[in-house]
Amino acid sequence: MEYRNRTYRSRISKNALISFQVAVKETDLYVAADEDCTDAALKSVRKHRECIEEYIRRNPPFMDSMVPVAQDPFAPLIIREMIEASGRCGVGPMASVAGAIARHVGLDLMAHSDNVIIENGGDIFVRFTNREDVTVGVFAGASPLSHKVSITVCPGEDPYGICTSSGTVGHSKSFGKADAVCVTSRSSTLADAAATSIANRVKGEGDIRKAIDYGMAIEGVLGVLIIIGDKLGVRGEMELS
Repeated sequence: MEYRNRTYRSRISKNALISFQVAVKETDLYVAADEDCTDAALKSVRKHRECIEEYIRRNPPFMDSMVPVAQDPFAPLIIREMIEASGRCGVGPMASVAGAIARHVGLDLMAHSDNVIIENGGDIFVRFTNREDVTVGVFAGASPLSHKVSITVCPGEDPYGICTSSGTVGHSKSFGKADAVCVTSRSSTLADAAATSIANRVKGEGDIRKAIDYGMAIEGVLGVLIIIGDKLGVRGEMELS
């Protein structure tokens, strides 16, 4: 599987929903909803990207900081959420950007569809009220466990985030060597920042337990899954299949 072609999107069950893609500059979303919401999704992506881009223009350090930055009460909501989430996780705010965009586009589309799935580079927003569960396959690069593990999300009214970071797959910066670190949370913004922070701590198989301990102590994290090589560790609200 070639990561850049995003063929991992076929590993998300969409339960008879209508699926489509929305791309604006670097943002490339897979969306599944009750109806084709392409126009609304494009409008939402452009709105939130404009907020982030304008904030970076006025505050250049926001883009490159590898550590948390001070909260800005006058910033747009998506920026404030990124600052808060990254602050809890000890990483720079852009570590949460993919999850934040997925979350805010998903929240916007809830005005058009009861059921919404947004995937943004391995970071997922789910709001699914149908009776059937949603399953998400875990891509873990060259690990023999890649595609052998799936995370199940039960239906519910509240949005849910599932975000993944890797030290061996993709273009995102990681200081660790995990093949996959998946985090569940009610906020995909927080899940994205937490996945990055946890993945940074996984240098080898011996780090799995302490990295999970660290992740589960982050306020708002519901579950953590770590895959490195042929080893797997999991704890919390994480139903595997």
